[in-house]
Amino acid sequence: MVVDGLLPPVPPAAIRTVMLATDLSAASQLATDRAIELASRMATRLVVINVIDERAIGGGPGHRTRIDQLRRRREEEMLGVVQRALRAGVSCDFLVWDGDVPSTIAAAAEAERTDLVVVGSRGLDLAGSFLLGSVSDHVVHHARCPVLVVRPAQKVESGVAA
Repeated sequence: MVVDGLLPPVPPAAIRTVMLATDLSAASQLATDRAIELASRMATRLVVINVIDERAIGGGPGHRTRIDQLRRRREEEMLGVVQRALRAGVSCDFLVWDGDVPSTIAAAAEAERTDLVVVGSRGLDLAGSFLLGSVSDHVVHHARCPVLVVRPAQKVESGVAA
């Protein structure tokens, strides 16, 4: 319906599932806080994902990382995030997948029918992002849903706080 050449307002799409992608580091705490806050305010389900980097699985010469032990440690840490969400009144589940981190986050968002992905950013400058890669940048460009990138207050230049 068009009235006087204007389209009627379109209600925002319902957000039913928010996905937090976290590496469980101190740097990702801001994104964790924001995801829990959003899920609480919007009364949505929160799915928290942590990806075991496939490069970390192999280990070096003569050293092999046991994926079962690494997964168990990650699951234990993820329970802390879930408990925080539950205390905030948010329905919350977690996933621990392995693979290429950014591609796996995008795939998990699709598998879980996520309406919004929340991911942190290390706040790297252009040189740092080029050298280290940017998980958040990849997720923004490959996820099939909106992505909220939560940035730190300080910009980081090539891995060192400015």
